[in-house]
Amino acid sequence: MYRLLLLLSLLPLAAALAARWWFALRVLRGEGRRPCRCDLERWFSRGGADVIQRGEASALEFGSQLRERALETWKQEDPKAAGSRENTRRFGLAVPPLSVLIAVFAVLVGKIPVLGAFAIFLGACALAAVFGLMSLPAELAAISRAAKKARENRSFPRTEDEESVVRCAMALAWDQSIPPVLRWIGK
Repeated sequence: MYRLLLLLSLLPLAAALAARWWFALRVLRGEGRRPCRCDLERWFSRGGADVIQRGEASALEFGSQLRERALETWKQEDPKAAGSRENTRRFGLAVPPLSVLIAVFAVLVGKIPVLGAFAIFLGACALAAVFGLMSLPAELAAISRAAKKARENRSFPRTEDEESVVRCAMALAWDQSIPPVLRWIGK
């Protein structure tokens, strides 16, 4: 039974890690360091502590800010869907460590073998990864809407900078969609 759970857990974990590498890490390493120039007058009229104060920064910094602004707007427009996405993220944060705790105690009392504890942990990670990836399209749509507004404002004088920022924002969403336990792999 534990071998079946282990096998069924490894397939979604491998798919999640492959998707993270393809859609997040590869893009962030390629585009994230690109220096971008932005017109701050047109870049998000609202101020705040996280607003970039200079007109030049890396695409990763602008992409991170674009994603944060998209999430803020999404929370205002559709709080139920944004809350669901946040709950999925919390699930991925809490469930894998709790499953380790429960599995370790079960091994210590002799209720399950060590392979069973490992299978339970991987199963919890796989479940969190699947939930995170299933809730990702709504966040990507919110980022697309914010990117469209940034394009309409013509915040970036060069379209290459604008495209790099949008790709970095999307890549950050892909990176955050899997549980933190799996994000440690590949750093």
